[in-house]
Amino acid sequence: MAFREYKIGTRLFGVALGGSMMITLYFPTIDMTSVQATEVALRKALSAGRQNGFAYEDPFVTGEGKPVTVVLRKDPVTGEKMEPMEAYVFPPGTPFPSAIRHPRTLGSGVKELSLQQGRIGEADESRGAVFYVDHATYQGEKLAYIVNATAIKGWQPEQVLASVPEEDKKYIGTGKTLFVREQCWWCHTLLPEQTQDWQYFGVPPRLGDFNSEGPTAFGSDRKAPDLLHVASRNSSREWMLMHFFNPRLVQPHSIMPRFDYLWDEVDANGNKIDYAAWRKAYEEYEEGKRIYPPEVPEPHPDSRIRKLVDFILSLK
Repeated sequence: MAFREYKIGTRLFGVALGGSMMITLYFPTIDMTSVQATEVALRKALSAGRQNGFAYEDPFVTGEGKPVTVVLRKDPVTGEKMEPMEAYVFPPGTPFPSAIRHPRTLGSGVKELSLQQGRIGEADESRGAVFYVDHATYQGEKLAYIVNATAIKGWQPEQVLASVPEEDKKYIGTGKTLFVREQCWWCHTLLPEQTQDWQYFGVPPRLGDFNSEGPTAFGSDRKAPDLLHVASRNSSREWMLMHFFNPRLVQPHSIMPRFDYLWDEVDANGNKIDYAAWRKAYEEYEEGKRIYPPEVPEPHPDSRIRKLVDFILSLK
């Protein structure tokens, strides 16, 4: 009978802890998988890829293994002109998001349409695939769903990428990974929270906007503007580049650090970027020794900053 009370207390504590974990983690998971995915969720999942933080395919969080978002203006197979549309290209070996791997997370209606009309169950990671978002009516409700263009239209990943000029390619998935790795979400949220927020930053997201997204990048402490709809407020790529290279170029009292190192080694013309010379020229501008600030280098198409800005400009 020794320590009987302690044994009973320990068991009760275990039951209470297990029950609380079921209530806070397991039961909400069941509920969340039944939520109907919105078009926003589908496009976010297809543009971002499987995971935008630490992942087995990207252990150093460099943005490897992510899809490419393209704007198609002609059919990749026939070459015929078509209305511009976004497609999401997953080269062979690129991990699919859970929206493709686990269609049940799409919710009722969206799952059925994506599997039956969109044929996403036929997609093969080892061979790659091309997807796009379409709309159809399901039980009287118009819904967005995912279409496997590789199965339906015969569009192959390499074929699509070869048919699209570089300016029509967007590396949103890699950019979101850089957003997470560079800790942008330490200061910027992606979640307008209050009425005053909605008036300036835009409407808050819906629950169905997050199906298949990982991580959500909500942020935990806002020290700078919310970015959920930032591209609706400011879609200027030139402004964004100036802001990232040196925020004081556009916001004199900004506390944001410089991200000029994301330009990497060379500019768009292949010339080596002299960071020391640029910063010296900027200091002269700050001190009033020159009228205009130095020009921000045009980034190389393969630079990290190009991909990060691709992600920022996708936030509409």
